Amino acid sequence: MNTIRTLGGIVINSVERLGRASMFLYEVVTGSWELLRRFYLVVQQVYAVGVLTLLIILVSGLFVGMVLGLQGYNTLVKFGSANSLGLLVALSLVRELGPVVTALLFAGRAGSALTAEIGLMKATEQLAGMEMMAVNPVTRLIAPRFLGGVIAMPLLAALFSAIGVLGGHLIGVGLLGVDAGAFWSQMQNGVDFYDDILNGVVKSLVFGVVCTWIAVFEGYDAVPTSEGVASATNRTVVYSSLAVLGLDFVLTALTLGDV
Repeated sequence: MNTIRTLGGIVINSVERLGRASMFLYEVVTGSWELLRRFYLVVQQVYAVGVLTLLIILVSGLFVGMVLGLQGYNTLVKFGSANSLGLLVALSLVRELGPVVTALLFAGRAGSALTAEIGLMKATEQLAGMEMMAVNPVTRLIAPRFLGGVIAMPLLAALFSAIGVLGGHLIGVGLLGVDAGAFWSQMQNGVDFYDDILNGVVKSLVFGVVCTWIAVFEGYDAVPTSEGVASATNRTVVYSSLAVLGLDFVLTALTLGDV
């Protein structure tokens, strides 16, 4: 009975917390319309969560592309299809690795920073002070950060894929001797805008909404202590990573028409 009671309590708490998170998201989205008059707040957050995450995105994209070039060449050369290396690298990055790896890196760097920042504001009673001054912290602080993350994620994923293709070209053409014309022509002929590029954009947009939502909610809902903020930051990275991997499977299955 104790086990059943414990599991029931966990389920009830999880459902209750998901409900509060959903109401929080609704409040953030409805409060975002007021940012049209102060869009500079969103621009500042795009810089904070996007530009400051750019270095790790570019470095990771370069090395992921180089690894794809090496692994792809060693596989394709066995079938006499080494000239299709560009198509392999581009499709792998645009469809899957670009959005997924970008979202995981975003959760680890920008998501944890958002949670820690908002949680620290709550712990130091800055949010309560804003409410006392009749300033809605959700509209003034949370909504710009949410929109900034949603806007930054597709841009970061696009840059990750672009630099990854260059990394694959560097290895395939520069090191392994694949014909440069075949590398680019196979890529251009095989990558479709709607089936490949647009699907990758949709994935990165969904990941941006989910990762930023989790980050700002965990910070806003954190226990106002140092331990509470640390736990919220840890939950942000874990929940965001699990959500990205799960949603990637669902979106891929829907895209391919298998579900």
